[in-house]
Amino acid sequence: MPGAAESILDCLQRFGLHWDGEIDYQSQHLSDYAECLAQLQTRQQVYPCTCSRAQLADSPAIYPGFCRQQPQSFAKPYALRVITDESQISFVDALQGRFSHNLALAHGDFIVKRKDGIIAYQLAVVIDDYRQAINHVVRGCDLLESTPKQLYLQKLLGYPSPSYMHLPVIVDRDGNKLSKQTQAEAVNATHAGQTLFLLLTLLKQNPPAKLKYAEIASILEWGISHWQAERLTNTQAIYSQ
Repeated sequence: MPGAAESILDCLQRFGLHWDGEIDYQSQHLSDYAECLAQLQTRQQVYPCTCSRAQLADSPAIYPGFCRQQPQSFAKPYALRVITDESQISFVDALQGRFSHNLALAHGDFIVKRKDGIIAYQLAVVIDDYRQAINHVVRGCDLLESTPKQLYLQKLLGYPSPSYMHLPVIVDRDGNKLSKQTQAEAVNATHAGQTLFLLLTLLKQNPPAKLKYAEIASILEWGISHWQAERLTNTQAIYSQ
């Protein structure tokens, strides 16, 4: 949406969250994505998929491999899928412990470039992390199952793997993550300090009551100096009332 990027940056600033260096836009690195896709194609590690949503509607959640079994031409609109195997991809998360997946059985050959030409998240984030020399990734548990896919792509591309920590996500009474897809309310930046205090409380950090109406900088300073990640060990979801 027009203005979305500016809105995100404005929200971060209202919450006192600042970034290091220049803002990095994916749209400025399309050649990097194209180069990596070309490498995967040259090694025959990806293949074109012309399947439509209608064709896959009655199929199981795991891609059944139609286009892998019957190779497609590049003449029609296509997505690119990466070839997976039944090897076990494992890693130790800083909070969630050991996590592993057999990609072929859990996900099948997954998309790395969509039919509309957009680079899929799984590949884009792997390339972005490598470009920016990211060595620690902290993100929500809703992306925990994506990590084996990214580890697999890192291996194919010869990239080092970062360390990961997946924090619990806030969910509603039905267990749905609070997001646009579930019609959750947008973040209210008008009362940023109170929102930060609530988040620290939900994340089991036990902030003192006097902090609720403190300046944003003071709340963030307290959160950083008192942060105890171990309180969230093996917790993937936090219920919001």
